[in-house]
This record gives sequence, C-alpha cells and structure tokens, in this order.
Amino acid sequence: MTLNKISQALFLSGVVFLSACSEPANTSKTSTDVTAAPVKQQQDSGPQLINTDASRLDIYTDFSLTTDLSHLSDNQKALIAKLIDASKIMDELFWRQAFGEDKSAFLAKINDPKVQKFADINYGPWDRLNGDHVFLSGYEEKTAGAQFYPADISKEELNNADVTDKSGLYSVIKRDENGKLYSVAYSIEYAQALEKAANLLREASKLADDKEFANYLNLRADALQSDDYQASDFAWMDMKNNPIDVVIGPIETYEDQLFGYRAAFESYVLVKDLAWSERLAKFAAFLPELQKGLPVDAKYKQEVPGSDADLNAYDVVYYAGHSNAGSKTIAINLPNDEQVQLEKGTRRLQLKNAMRAKFDKILVPIAEQLIVPEQRKHITFDAFFANTMFHEVAHGLGIKNTITDKGTVRQSLQEHASALEEGKADILGLYMVEQLLKKGEITEGTLEDYYITFMAGIFRSVRFGASSAHGKANMIRFNFFAQEGAFSKNEQGLYSVNMGKMGQAMEKLSRLILTLQGDGDYQKVDQLIATHGDIKAELAQDLEKLSQANIPVDVTFKQGKDVLGL
Repeated sequence: MTLNKISQALFLSGVVFLSACSEPANTSKTSTDVTAAPVKQQQDSGPQLINTDASRLDIYTDFSLTTDLSHLSDNQKALIAKLIDASKIMDELFWRQAFGEDKSAFLAKINDPKVQKFADINYGPWDRLNGDHVFLSGYEEKTAGAQFYPADISKEELNNADVTDKSGLYSVIKRDENGKLYSVAYSIEYAQALEKAANLLREASKLADDKEFANYLNLRADALQSDDYQASDFAWMDMKNNPIDVVIGPIETYEDQLFGYRAAFESYVLVKDLAWSERLAKFAAFLPELQKGLPVDAKYKQEVPGSDADLNAYDVVYYAGHSNAGSKTIAINLPNDEQVQLEKGTRRLQLKNAMRAKFDKILVPIAEQLIVPEQRKHITFDAFFANTMFHEVAHGLGIKNTITDKGTVRQSLQEHASALEEGKADILGLYMVEQLLKKGEITEGTLEDYYITFMAGIFRSVRFGASSAHGKANMIRFNFFAQEGAFSKNEQGLYSVNMGKMGQAMEKLSRLILTLQGDGDYQKVDQLIATHGDIKAELAQDLEKLSQANIPVDVTFKQGKDVLGL
C-alpha cells in the first residue's frame, strides 16, 4: 500500500490507539477514568479534592527500590549517597519547572494525607494520568508550557518574536515590564541550585573507582553550570565498565507541551546488573544491518546508526524530577543529542526492578481481564523485557534529519515530534524482535510471546491516557492495528491477536511513520494525531473493567538512602 493510501485509510478509519524513554503520562482532556464527585469544602481547611472520585487516589501501588549492594565497596556506597543528594536537587528544580509553587509550602496546605500523597506523586494539583485534570480546589488548568514560558503566551507570539534561543533546550522564556519576550539560560535561572548539584557530582567523582565514570561526573557538573551538555553526553557514551551510573540534568522535553522544545530536570541513580547486561550486549551491533532492512524507501534510511551503542540492565535505586512524576519510566534511551546519536549511537538502560514491578503488579492482572485464556500463556516477563528493550534500541533506527531540508525531525515536527518518535520506537522495536527471532539471535520464547505480550502492554500503557507523547503513539497504533485486523474481540469482550495480520500491520505502520518523519510533514502528523489521538468509548469501557478489578495504573516508589541502608 502506498503512503497516501495508508494515510487515507488511517484518516478515514474511525478506529483508535495508545511507553519508555519515559513511560507515558496522560495529558488527555477527555479521559473517562474519573467521575465527577466534588468534595464539600470546609472554610480554612486548605485545598480540597474536587471533581475527582476518591478511589482515584488509589491508582498507584507502592514498591520499594532496593538492590543488592553487598558487592560494592564503601567508596561506591558513599558515591551512591552523593548521587542521591544531587538527584534531590533535580527534583526541586522540576517542581519549579512543572508547577512553580514551593513544594513544602504547597503540600503543607493539604490536610488529607491521601490527597497530599497524590499531589506529591503528581508534582502539583494536576492529575498526570488523567489529562492534567485539576484535582485540588484553588487551582486552574495547567498551562501547556508549564513554567517554561509566560502563562499568557501563544505559539504565534513566540514564533513571531525576536528572541535569542527561541527554541532552546536549556532556557526559559520570560516577559519584561514592557511585555517583550526574552530568554534566560538555565545556568542563570537556577544558578544556586545547580552550583550545589555540580559540587555534589564533583565530590562523587572523587569516590569513583572507574576513571571514565569520574570524568563523566566532572563534565556533567560543568554542563549544569554552562548549559553545554554535549561533551558530557559523549563521555557518558564512552563508559563501559562502571557498576554505578547516574542519568542527571535537563533531558526530556515532554513537560513542554506547548512546543516540545525545553528540557525538564530529572535523575536516575542506577546499579548495574552484570548478569543480565551480559545477555543483552550483542544486540546493539545489529543496528546498521536492521536499518538497511527497514520497510521503507532507501532515502528514509540513508543515515547509518552509530554502532558504539550498548544495552545494559540496571536496578534503579532513585528516581527524581520528571522521571518520577506520575507514571514511572522502565527503560531509558539516551542521549537525545542528534550529533551524538549519529556518531556514537545511544545507550539503552533497562530498569529491571521497576520493570518487574509493573509486570507482576499490573500487566499480568490486565491480561487475565482482557486477553483470551488460550493466549495468556504467551504473556511472559522475558517478552515484556525484550519489547521494552527493543523500543529503546529502535530509537536509533530511521532518520534524525529530514530529507526535505526542514532541519531535524524534532525541529520540523515541533510538539508532535516526541509522539511520532515514540510511535516509531514502539513499532520498530517489535520489527526488530521479529527479525532477530528469524535470524536465531533471540532464542528465548516464540513470536507469539512477543506479539501477545505487546498487545497486553498496549492496555497497560493506554491507561496512562491519550495525549502525552507515548499516549498519542499508543492510540494511533491501537487504531491502526484494529483497522488492519491485527486483533479481534469476542462476545465476552476478550481480545486475541491475529498473528499473520499483526505482522502485516506492523510493516505498514512502520513505513508510514518513517516516511512522515523523513518528510518532516507537520501538517500530516498534526492531522493524524487530531483524528486518531483519543480513547474511544468501546476501549474506555474495557479499561473500566480494569478499574473495577482494582488493578493499579502504575507504581510509586519508596526510595532513598534509608531504604538502601546507606
């Protein structure tokens, strides 16, 4: 089928669909997950729960972030403690970027402990897994630009303004007393906090046994104070043997829903799982070969992915900032810098303990509610792990720069770039699994395991909503698969995967997304998301079954030095 025919079929189908560099955070304004049940407010009792059923407060289940530290030296344990302290500063900075109000003062105003915890998880008064729905009295709808821009700014105003660093990753846009827009670099706007974080990273570097890791920590410290992260990104790519790792700084742009330009602060502190990492090491080498075999015209795969990429498994022991807000990430693919990706590739970090928590507590119970009994045996942790891993690997496939002289894909598709990129990674990750199974390079499980676990994973992710980057990608994929007959639904409301049609649908959707990215066609992508980016009534009813069965939507973490015994 030609691109035009595929596009036309998508736009006319009327069917709908809904992962992790970062897991999706629902920003849909039309979620049906919450029923209006305003709580009567009492005078002087602080912010109250509004327009939200109290059962909504129970959508997260607790999980303790621990791992075996017995093989680490005293210096390495002290190093982890320093990294956690630096991560807490990233957390404070993200509160400022996402909400603006002081965290301690904000939470102290909330008298109900359960509501207070829910506000803490969401980094403010907006429910991240329900379209940033306001759940506290006294607060208005969240602005699309969070605190990166003036609240009253429009896209047209910034596009037409003469502003230095207009589309910069590491600056905020402000308005002077005369109403004129100007930018302020993060290193200036957050100077005091970033100096403290940088000093902690430099102290941590002195405790590092691995010289490459120490070098990265020092360069990352410099980057926090200079807004130039590329040198530290290259250094991070060169690390191979460090048993401890940290991803820290302003990284993902999902919080900027106005333009998708500006990066939010976050951090992960990680301990490497050496045994699992050894199993994964060989797969990154297949990227150039798999790039050549992509089901798209040659001009859309002319870039050669870096072959210096690697895959590793970690237990994560601390989340902070953007990575900890609402839904929790279970895999990382970084750095985002296009030049680093082309020269070095990326590193894919699988967060095994967080992944296991979501599989056991959420995915398996979902499959028991929505997948036909005869296919449930194909829901396996190995397949869930692999699908998540190859999602991250697949970010290295395709094209980073448009073939139409519109600059990078990210620049040309603006706020839609992340959604289409996540959709690409989802579908090409499955393509990679299929190809590597055929080659005999993947020896665990069958294709049925990966396809059916992938389908069950859609239902897990779709509960995060439909208008985050991941959410939009999920909804488009669900609709496309439905249109192509990749799955069916029986009279009991249970889904089954059609293996033959699933493979065909996967190839068609891969071709469509890769072409849209290469063309940098903002209008077509905008139309695709506008017509296929929401949750339709039938799917909403299926998701309600999961709520009635008290299956949590996501996990929240008990974490920190005390939990680790440090």
